[in-house]
Amino acid sequence: MKRFTSLFVALDSTTRTTEKLAALREYFQEAPPADAAWALWVLSGERLRRSVSTTRLREWVAHRSGTPLWLVEECYDAVGDLAETLALLLPWGEQGAAPHQEGPLQEGPLQEGTQQESPPPLHVVMEEWIAPLRSQDDETRERSLNRFWDRLHGQELLVFHKLLTGGFRVGVGKKLVTRALAETCGMEPAVLAHRMTGRWSPTAEAFLQITSPEADLPDPGRPYPFFLAHPLEGGPEALPGSPEDWLAEWKWDGIRGQLIHRQGESLIWSRGEELVTPAFPELAEAVRVLPEGTVLDGEVLAWGEGGPRPFADLQRRLGRKRVGRRLLQEVPVAFLAYDLLEEEGMDLRSRPLRERRRRLQSVMEAAGVGGAGGATSGAEDLVPSLSGGLPLAISAPLHLPDWSWARKLRKTARERGVEGLMLKALDSEYGVGRRRGPWWKWKVDPLTLDAVLIYAQRGHGRRASLYTDYTFAVWDGDNLVPVGKAYSGLTDQEIREVDRWIRRNIVDRFGPVRAVEPALVFELAFDDIRESSRHRSGVALRFPRMARWRRDKPAREADTLETVRALLPSSGDPR
Repeated sequence: MKRFTSLFVALDSTTRTTEKLAALREYFQEAPPADAAWALWVLSGERLRRSVSTTRLREWVAHRSGTPLWLVEECYDAVGDLAETLALLLPWGEQGAAPHQEGPLQEGPLQEGTQQESPPPLHVVMEEWIAPLRSQDDETRERSLNRFWDRLHGQELLVFHKLLTGGFRVGVGKKLVTRALAETCGMEPAVLAHRMTGRWSPTAEAFLQITSPEADLPDPGRPYPFFLAHPLEGGPEALPGSPEDWLAEWKWDGIRGQLIHRQGESLIWSRGEELVTPAFPELAEAVRVLPEGTVLDGEVLAWGEGGPRPFADLQRRLGRKRVGRRLLQEVPVAFLAYDLLEEEGMDLRSRPLRERRRRLQSVMEAAGVGGAGGATSGAEDLVPSLSGGLPLAISAPLHLPDWSWARKLRKTARERGVEGLMLKALDSEYGVGRRRGPWWKWKVDPLTLDAVLIYAQRGHGRRASLYTDYTFAVWDGDNLVPVGKAYSGLTDQEIREVDRWIRRNIVDRFGPVRAVEPALVFELAFDDIRESSRHRSGVALRFPRMARWRRDKPAREADTLETVRALLPSSGDPR
């Protein structure tokens, strides 16, 4: 635990990639496999299911520290990070947490010469401290936590509470962690990334297998790391080569997934490395018509008689462990394949895209599955054919005689119910993560509206002391009705300026939320808008963000709900 805490401090104290890499390499070189496995698991974004409610944590820390609960809540509001708040309340002086007593705590630090047990290794904290709490009653949990607090001090308390609450964010992504570990064990990052994809347990044995260059990890259900596209700013004219060197497709509005058929298993993995097979049983059954050893990369879409349906329909299927007959009928789905990653057990990712697409066409046609045929101009019906009654097809390529035609197609994206265009170099490999150059996503220009800031809440992590999470509203007659929340889009300087304004203009409080004087106007950009019975305004914005601060516009000139509702897709619009 001491070593992992030192790693946390090192990562949290710098923004330099080289320094973060050095700290990670040093940790993985020195940490025993049992600890390194948990560190890799946590730093890769995994977390244990929460075993203690944050309400109980605040109550028990209040009791332990002799702090009134109301003051704990005020401290949390001031600090903005629960783990940090609890850690600051628990230590006494520089020598660790105060010893637990049944009665009131005596003031002051531990007496000189008092011995405190050292904290256990990280894997003991995760496996023997945190995990068992889930099966304990509240009285036993409190006793357990008091024993744990007796053995922790300083930054160890902060790290422990971050692990306990699942709020472990320390400024490193999975890609950086993978790179550092690959350099430590002498492996290619792509190979290590594949081994870390999918199902693995944070054990010493699993860690040694993952990091051993000679290890063979047979797992028929293991997906490949996803290859992601960069946003294309401006236009495609600056791309190397001519349009004939690029594969153009519609950017479908679903969830990215890999469809796997190996050794009798049929699985569906989302881009977030979640196994979503139970939510889409018809896709898992349909892929069995393809040869074993087939892995497809593509998009899961809600599907109707006329083709793709809105993403909001697909959301009804997401996260389900079982899908009933009624929901299967109400929200059918389809899988549009972009790429063939594996054929008859052979990894094709290093082959050029033009070859992978050619092989994909052959595999699908041989199985009697709906194919894309030749490239289309995009002017005709964009809906791929789902032949044979199977919910599988190939995403149709678009023929681009020149880049001006690509611009014309992109302008029609929203009315077609797609997000824009994808442009992929035909000579590109299927890489790992997001890499500039080979693949680009050219999304349709966002919708916009001018809205009034009405509520604010503190952010998280480095923004925990600033009001950065905002709720915006538009006018409905003489009343302001909320239409969305946003927390991105402003510069650091603007965030600090808005934070200062908010502190001077708070008019009411609702827990951590602050109501402010309705005076500031911001232009919000968003990808789509839908009717929603869950929101008082009757509409929901998709991916809202702040495009700019409208300093030139008074609040009374912000948009109205009538204007916002005019942006809703008309009847028959595939959006």
